[in-house]
Amino acid sequence: MPNRRMTRREFLLGGAMAAGASAIAGCASGTPAAITALPDSRQRVLRVAHLTDMHVLPFGPSQDGLAHALRHAQALDPQPQVVFNTGDCVMESLEADKESALAQWRAFREVFEAECHLPVQHCIGNHDVWGWAAGGAASADDPLFGKAMAVEQLGLPHRYYSFDLAGWHFVVLDSTHAPILSPADIPYTGKLDDEQFAWLERELQQTPADQSIAVLSHIPVLCACEFFDGPNEDSGNWVVPGAWMHIDARRLRNLFLTHPNVRLCLSGHAHQHDRVDYLGVKYVCSGAVSGNWWSGPYLDFPPAYVVVDLYADGSSEHLFVPYEGG
Repeated sequence: MPNRRMTRREFLLGGAMAAGASAIAGCASGTPAAITALPDSRQRVLRVAHLTDMHVLPFGPSQDGLAHALRHAQALDPQPQVVFNTGDCVMESLEADKESALAQWRAFREVFEAECHLPVQHCIGNHDVWGWAAGGAASADDPLFGKAMAVEQLGLPHRYYSFDLAGWHFVVLDSTHAPILSPADIPYTGKLDDEQFAWLERELQQTPADQSIAVLSHIPVLCACEFFDGPNEDSGNWVVPGAWMHIDARRLRNLFLTHPNVRLCLSGHAHQHDRVDYLGVKYVCSGAVSGNWWSGPYLDFPPAYVVVDLYADGSSEHLFVPYEGG
């Protein structure tokens, strides 16, 4: 079928379920070529495969596509030591009933359990939240309502958490919250709740000043690509919804300024790839494994993942890796 670029608004209103079911898988087999490093005196301490926005369903092309992406990433030379998943694991849990949501999670876990042979650190995406937009299809009294289902399915210690690896400190955020000024038909805003922000302040304060910090979130703290995801200039001013980029980015900017060892922020959500260097922090939005929700490229960005190399001196490099056909 011809590829049709779906707008984010159409997806959020439910159109992606049909598109995901009818799209034709286009994954080719093969082994990726080695990533050739330039001469560099820095000490690389960790290589990460950053996969995001997989949007898995128990039917259609998504399971085969995700399996191919995982095999592709693990065949890199040098091989990554860990996988970071920054959310939207399932296609659509916000509007799903419980049975449908759990079926999507089973499909996601089946692929990871069969194909991923590396340690994984997970993050919750907006489409991983169960029932917020489901009307009568989900009960707020259910113990799995909201983010609890994702926490259980992903085996997370909490909806936000931290860990240390290869000399770096990693902070994993929960960036999906009740709307502030998002359009009425989008049931979330990108931000931190006050409890989580206070926790983040303590995390940064307690991390030694000579230890580099990376922040993982589903919704970008800061990006450029979301300006082009729709007619955001039609009013005569650039308007980017708070559901697309952290509405509290200024608050986070000011916090990061007091902790110059915050060096890197990795995110997904936009299904586009960009890098913004701002006040000593590198913000990388890593595209989408699913591309246009398993129907080709999204805004000229093909299905892909990102490889991130982290160095002992706090620097990092990354590479956008389309995996179809390779």
